[in-house]
Amino acid sequence: MTARVPCPPAPGPLEGYAARFDDLFGTLAQRRGFREYLVGLLAPRDRNKTLTCLAGAEPVVGAQHRAVQRLQFFLSESTWDHERVNARRLELLLADPATAPHGAGVLVIDDSGDRKDGSATAHVGRQWLGRLGKTDNGVVTVTTLWADERVHYPLHAVPYTPARHFPKGRNDPGFRTKLRIGAELAAQAHDAGFVFRAVAADCAYGDQDGFRGELSEAGLPFVMALKPRRGTWAYGDQARTPVDAARELSWGGPRDPGDWNAVIRTFRDGHTETWWAADATLGWWGPDGTTRLVVATADPGTLPAKATWYLATNLPRPGGPREDEAPHPAADLDEIVRIHGIRHWIEQGYKQVKDELG
Repeated sequence: MTARVPCPPAPGPLEGYAARFDDLFGTLAQRRGFREYLVGLLAPRDRNKTLTCLAGAEPVVGAQHRAVQRLQFFLSESTWDHERVNARRLELLLADPATAPHGAGVLVIDDSGDRKDGSATAHVGRQWLGRLGKTDNGVVTVTTLWADERVHYPLHAVPYTPARHFPKGRNDPGFRTKLRIGAELAAQAHDAGFVFRAVAADCAYGDQDGFRGELSEAGLPFVMALKPRRGTWAYGDQARTPVDAARELSWGGPRDPGDWNAVIRTFRDGHTETWWAADATLGWWGPDGTTRLVVATADPGTLPAKATWYLATNLPRPGGPREDEAPHPAADLDEIVRIHGIRHWIEQGYKQVKDELG
C-alpha cells in the first residue's frame, strides 16, 4: 500500500485534534481542507466568517482567490461524509472527561432559521423563522444540544425540508415535520451514548401532544415549556389554560406561600435568585398524573410574563403513587426548574455561532 503524503499541519494543538479525523478523508486535499476549515472557524476575525473570511481573503474581491476556491470545493463538492465526521467528533466528546455526558445533564431540542432569497437553495421555503420573529423565505435547521451548568455543545443538526420540495407534499413518505425530526434526534443522541436527565424544549415543541407522546414511547423523560394560554377541555369553571391553573394555587406572600415552594436558581455568574414553584392541576394533568404541570415564577402573586414558566413533564413527583412504577427517577420542583433553566443554553449557543459566522 502506498504511504500517505504528509499533510501540512494545523497550528499548535489544533493539529492533534485534526489528526483524529484523518482516516475519514481519502485524499491529501481533503485533509488539508479540513484543517484550513478548522483554522478559519477558530481564528479571530474582525468580521463575520463568510467563505472569504474563513480562507483569510478580502471580502468580495478575494472570492476568486485560490484558497477561497479550494475551501469552497472542500465544503460543497468534495466527497467526504459529514455524518462520519460528526460521529467522530461525538466520540471524542464522549471520551474526554472534561466533556463526557452524565445523568444530570439536559438534552435540548430547538430549531433555528435564517432568511434566504430565491428558491434555489436546498431546503428553502416560506416558513416561520424564530430568529426574525416572522414568517419569511428561509432555511430552518432542527438541532440537539447537550448541556449542564458547566459546558454545552451541539450534537446533531438536520435541516427541515418544506413539503413543497416533495412530489406528494406532506403526504410524501420522505417528508418529516420539525417535530418528527426533533424526536428522532433525541432518540439518536440517546443511542449514541449521551445520557441525560431529561429532554427540554420550548413551547413550539412542548405544546404538541404528539411530540411529547413520541418521547414517552421512546422511553425518554422530558420537561417541556407550554404557552400560558394553551387551551384544554374542562368542565364548567375548571381551569382551561396553564395560567388559569396557576391562579388557582393559594398564595399569601413569602411568609405564607400556600401551595408554592421556594426554589433557588443559581446562575453562571454565581448570583442566585429565589423563585417559587408548584404542581398545578389542568384537566387530566396533575401532581400524580402521567403528565405533571409545574409552574415556576419570580412572583406567584402577579405571574409576570417574562419571569414565569409553565412546564409539562413526565418525571414523577417524589413520594407520589407513580414514583415506584415510573420508568424515570422522581424529580422535585427544584430539579424541574433546574432542568428548564439549562434549556436556555441552546439560545446562547446559537448566538455565539451566528455572531461568528453571520
